[in-house]
Amino acid sequence: MLEGSILQQLETAHRHSNRPIRFGVYYKNTLVSLCHALEDHILAQNDQPLMITAFQRGKWYLQEAQRYADIAERSQQVVIMATADAGFTEHPTSQRPNVGLVPLAPTDPVSQEWHLIILSPQYTSMVICQELSEADYGIGGLPNSDLERKFYGLWTFEPDLVKETAELAIAHIQKYNPSLAAKLNTYTQTINRRIASPEDIGAVVSRVIDYLRTGEQNLSIPAAQRQQALNRNLIANEVQACLRMAQLMDIADIDNPMAAAEVAALAETMGQLLDLPAWQLKRLRLAGLLHRIDPLQHSDPHNSSPTSRTTQEHRSSCPLIPGAQVLRTMPQLRAVAQIINHQNEWWNGTGEPAGLVGAEIPLESRILALTAEYQWLINQQRYSQQSSTEIFTQALEECRQQQSTRFDPQLVDTLALLVMGLQQGLNLPIMTPKVTSSMWLLESRWDSYNKNSEEIKSLH
Repeated sequence: MLEGSILQQLETAHRHSNRPIRFGVYYKNTLVSLCHALEDHILAQNDQPLMITAFQRGKWYLQEAQRYADIAERSQQVVIMATADAGFTEHPTSQRPNVGLVPLAPTDPVSQEWHLIILSPQYTSMVICQELSEADYGIGGLPNSDLERKFYGLWTFEPDLVKETAELAIAHIQKYNPSLAAKLNTYTQTINRRIASPEDIGAVVSRVIDYLRTGEQNLSIPAAQRQQALNRNLIANEVQACLRMAQLMDIADIDNPMAAAEVAALAETMGQLLDLPAWQLKRLRLAGLLHRIDPLQHSDPHNSSPTSRTTQEHRSSCPLIPGAQVLRTMPQLRAVAQIINHQNEWWNGTGEPAGLVGAEIPLESRILALTAEYQWLINQQRYSQQSSTEIFTQALEECRQQQSTRFDPQLVDTLALLVMGLQQGLNLPIMTPKVTSSMWLLESRWDSYNKNSEEIKSLH
């Protein structure tokens, strides 16, 4: 990273923190899709955000200047940083009263960065990257295609991280234009840093996935191997979009902020006890990480009785919950969407959304339902005076009380084996998802979800 760049300052600030930043490598075509999705979300709303961008060179800004005129009409303030070339300051968009230009010196490390920082009253988002140097490309040298240029960095919706990066950018702007920096500081103080609602983030994520998929379809790189690399980068970021949305759901729940990582670890370990194949364990882990994206809004599994609708009414239609619909737009995640969609089915057939009975419920959905409930029960007791052994036992007993009604009875017995291991010192690998390296989650038989029913039943 270039010394003094915004990316380098952000990395340094978090290097020894509890949450060090994990950066990834992105092709230019991926960044174009990401930025256009986030920018067009501004055009589709009327949130009046503050937007700070860095374009490296003025000529890149000129390619987007007209759309930035439209963005400025729906923004409180737009700031563009770039080296002053190719008519950077003369374009009509630059003359708008709420558009501020910051002509970067050619030696400024930020002139090698690509930023899009959005602070809105409804949500926050950013892309922050730095182009790889010639030495970073290695023996292959610089790419021939502009779309194959690579950038090191990250993108996120996390409010505190976006706000922190905006403050670093404003401090950099201070060196060039103190009055503009003062105005931006005033704006940031007036923007509420609340966690976005699931609906707000769901809308942004859906747009990001749509644009990344369009980027896949529009590739025109001649070499098949190079096109495959670009495609994989786009697909990995579609998965990242879903994982980031799930992370925000956990962050928003101050009472249970580690639910996704803990449920994923519990579910994967149960899958190992059941001798599930590696491809199914991957799928189960990802379902665990994403299981809270959008639970059934009209029912609380911890405080409600089974639905009163009849089994026949359930089976006449099986609607996808909204969060599962977001996942289902990706072919690689359709199986995961199916798992999540049926996590609220009950063993006795009175659950939702389809009223499936017993082994009709996908095995992974049954595992997910049980481990999510067990994790929630344990988390409820985290401040109690009981020992961990007592907490584990009590949570298991509460699950047993719903054996053969809500939960698969044989899976409850498997959970008992897992609890025995926990009581004897078994440590589960509780890790937050490394969303910048998510392709491993897709490298297996994702479309083979509807396995032969006899194979599934044999596990019981």
